[in-house]
Formats: sequence, C-alpha cells, structure tokens
Amino acid sequence: MSDARFWNKAAERYARQPVANPEAFERKIEVTLSRMTPQSVVLDIGCGTGSLALRLAPSAGHVHGLDVSTEMIRIARRKTSDARVDNVSFHVGAFDDSFAVFDEASLDGICAYSLLHLLENRQAALARIHRLLKPGGFFVASTVCLGESRLPFAPLLWLMRRLGMAPKVSVLDKRTHEIEVAKAGFVDLVQPDVGVKPTIMFLTATKPLTTPCRDEQPDMAPLP
Repeated sequence: MSDARFWNKAAERYARQPVANPEAFERKIEVTLSRMTPQSVVLDIGCGTGSLALRLAPSAGHVHGLDVSTEMIRIARRKTSDARVDNVSFHVGAFDDSFAVFDEASLDGICAYSLLHLLENRQAALARIHRLLKPGGFFVASTVCLGESRLPFAPLLWLMRRLGMAPKVSVLDKRTHEIEVAKAGFVDLVQPDVGVKPTIMFLTATKPLTTPCRDEQPDMAPLP
C-alpha cells in the first residue's frame, strides 16, 4: 500500500481524532507564532486536514498547506471554507522536486509537524526546505524519534506496514535528526520545552542571512 493510499483511507478517522496532547500542541503553536509576522508567507508540509494551517492563518499574510493525501486536502479545504478563511491555500503532492509551486528563497517559514520521520529521504527534504526559505527564514519541526525508545519498533513497524496498518516510518534518534538539520545549513537550532514525550523532538532553526564558505561551516560531532 502506498503512503498516499494509506492516508486517504485514514483521513476521515484522522479528522475525527482529538489532538493527543493538546497542551503541547498549543505550546508548539505559540513557538511557531512567535517567529511570524502579519506579512509572513508560511508553508505547512504534511498539513493533514489543515488544523495547524488554520491556526496560523490569523497571524500570517498567507499559509500554504501541502499533503500527499487527496482526502486529507479535501477535508482541509472543506474546513477552510466552513471557517471562511481566505488566506490559506492547500496543495496535493509529495514534497519533492515535482513540487514547484514556490520559487527558491520565497518563504518566510516552513513547518513540518509529524512529518520528517515519514519521509524516504529526510536529507533531501531538509535541503529543499532550506532552499525555499528566505535568508533569515524559520523552520519548525516536530518529529517522532522512536530511536529514543528501548522498544524494538523497527520489526513491529515493518509488519504493520506489510499488513496495511501503518505508513513507512523511520526509527530515528534525536542526535541524528539534529545533525541532519545542521548539515542542511540551518543555524540556531533550539529545542523549546513544550511538554512533549521523550520520543518526540520539537525543534526550531533558522536559515542564515548569509551562506558561510565551506571552510567556515562548523563541524558536527560524529555520531556515537
């Protein structure tokens, strides 16, 4: 089963589910809003049914949502119409080279809530995020890091995917995630305390105002 098909089947059920940790979600939104201005153009990658995009809209110039699931986007557009919000646009597609809606260095901020652990090539996606952001633009990510748990998630997830019960999920640890974000060219990596579980990493980062020369880029410590 493709991930798009999985999320299409799960869309209505997903839309009905309450937020698992509403207090943490509100704190994440507060952190994201603190990086925005009323003129900000923001992209929410893996936007699902549009909950985050609609929360950000009153504080932004325009919010774009992108999701691979046509059903998720259908629900997101319905919610936007019902709320009579006119500064949110939703797009269907994968976040890869075929997604050419925006020019490079055209966005003020990019959000990836509950997404990066689902991607086939995180490093390519992070590089693409970096290119799309304006110098000084912000990146906010909330990522499931199952590598922080002692439980053997890898074989369980493999079986669940074979049975059509889960999408592809990478067993990622926080150190690897932080190194990947830094290697993509981001600076000022911060992990605000928003009250998430140990297996979730909430991170903010910034695209530098200028691109450092190769010999000026800081070395990352090797993985243990």
